[in-house]
Amino acid sequence: MKAVLSAIMRKCNGYYPAYSAENNCRQELKIEENCIMNEKGLIAYYKQSFQENKDFQVFSDYEGISYTYGDAAKLIYQIHGFFEQCQLKKGDKVALFGRNSSHWGITFLATISYGAVAVPVLPDFNPADVHHIVKHSESKLLFAADQLFEKLDLAEMNGLQAVISLQRMDPVWAKTTEILNFWRLPNTSRPPFSTDIFMPVELEDEDICVISYTSGTSGFTKGVILPARSLKSNIRFAREHMPLKQGDQIVSFLPMAHVFGLLFEFLFPVTLGCHITFLTKPPTPQIIVKAFKEVKPHLILSVPLVIEKIYNKQIQPALEKPLMSFLLKVPGINTLLHRKVKQKLVETFGGRFYEIVIGGAALNREVEDFFRKIKFPFTIGYGMTECGPLISYQSWDKTRPHSAGKLVDQLQLKIDSADPYNEVGEIMVKGDHVMAGYYKNPEATAQTIDEDGWLRTGDLGITDPNNFIYIRGRSKNMLLGPSGQNIYPEEIEAKLSSQHFIQECVVVDRDGKLVALVFPDYECLQIHHHSKPEDISRIIDDYRLKVNKELAKYSQISKIELVETEFEKTPKRNIKRYLYT
Repeated sequence: MKAVLSAIMRKCNGYYPAYSAENNCRQELKIEENCIMNEKGLIAYYKQSFQENKDFQVFSDYEGISYTYGDAAKLIYQIHGFFEQCQLKKGDKVALFGRNSSHWGITFLATISYGAVAVPVLPDFNPADVHHIVKHSESKLLFAADQLFEKLDLAEMNGLQAVISLQRMDPVWAKTTEILNFWRLPNTSRPPFSTDIFMPVELEDEDICVISYTSGTSGFTKGVILPARSLKSNIRFAREHMPLKQGDQIVSFLPMAHVFGLLFEFLFPVTLGCHITFLTKPPTPQIIVKAFKEVKPHLILSVPLVIEKIYNKQIQPALEKPLMSFLLKVPGINTLLHRKVKQKLVETFGGRFYEIVIGGAALNREVEDFFRKIKFPFTIGYGMTECGPLISYQSWDKTRPHSAGKLVDQLQLKIDSADPYNEVGEIMVKGDHVMAGYYKNPEATAQTIDEDGWLRTGDLGITDPNNFIYIRGRSKNMLLGPSGQNIYPEEIEAKLSSQHFIQECVVVDRDGKLVALVFPDYECLQIHHHSKPEDISRIIDDYRLKVNKELAKYSQISKIELVETEFEKTPKRNIKRYLYT
């Protein structure tokens, strides 16, 4: 390994760039490294990183504790000893129930490097869901945040051997005294810690690493089985294509109980020697922006909701002022103004990031078009839990407008239509990223993965000759027009949501007519002195008339119904459509 790296560094004249993701030497270096790493298993990534970066910071809780790679490795070794005391075997399940934190991340790495299976549980789940997941997964241990203990009923989880506090890393309940006292008594039966032995187990490609229980917009929870090959394949792609290096900073605010945050804010950066700061409290936009300004992350992962709120609250009102609207039409001055807006946005996100990767849902098209106009470094990716998660991605300076990126090179793509370049069909993929199935649910697995290994994503779209993917909507959401035309409500909703005073909306079919349920931006309306119900109704209905002019007759909105509270959402911030249709 050292000989290969030395040769490439000489070829680069000793220069290892700190910023440009497109530098050929850096790309060659990363590809050479990954060719070597790919001959090993998933755990080899982590064992090597912890050995080479032992004096670097790896995890910090925002305004809390911090760990170096060396300190984290010692705690991982100690947790392995606890697993042995519990007589945990390879393939046994360990549930993690808490918000992102250093101890959550360390416990996860300890679990998969022991050969056990991590079962992340979203902290926002209600008690019945938590009990169901722990029982259904047959988890033997449960690591939980102290503030969530009140949600737990041990009688509902009778298969557990112990419950461990994530804050204190100490059992709060156990079936035996030996397990309960493990951290309180010296353990002389194990050899002293060393980085050569702290991760002794390697995984085969089909060994299960994670069972991820999704809470999707369909309302049905399933346990997605992610084997080592899926995580390794996602990590390898990220190492070869995403701009990070040793010592770079990450702010982890997406829930690690979902694979988008798990892979790209945590598992991938750790393999490179990055430093991750976890937001241990609910990630409101105010807290996220504050953390960005203090940590100054080098890569940012986000869902559209955060980006759209910043645009709607900070940028759009300024752009709509009469003077600004006039100046934006003046050649030369508009370029200067765009540069100023871009600079302010970059500073909002900390000022030194390579790019922002947006995923989890569709980004409002007006926001996307404006960000591209000012050359803001963002890109849109596409994935799903069942692919661990990545399906498509392309760097911000190479991606194509309104696409969800380019198919990753570890997957094959098929559009289930007669003309995949022009006719919308279901997006199907096949390859190393794809899950092993749904846990203890062969019927759902057979419905999702066909006999040839093709995964039906449930998403509708088209592609182009270069494998860029353009998503049109969900197959379950598609509506039929009066003459059998396909109507994609997401496209109508995108047009409505781009209007100034509309915060979010859902388009539904009511007796053959399209009705838009709209939650107005009441705060913005009050700022503009529109607080009377009749004024709000008039403004929103004017938007309906405006949007209908852009739509085919069969997909026009017949009526708008205002709702007084935000729509109920999944933890990924997707609206739970089934509650409204």
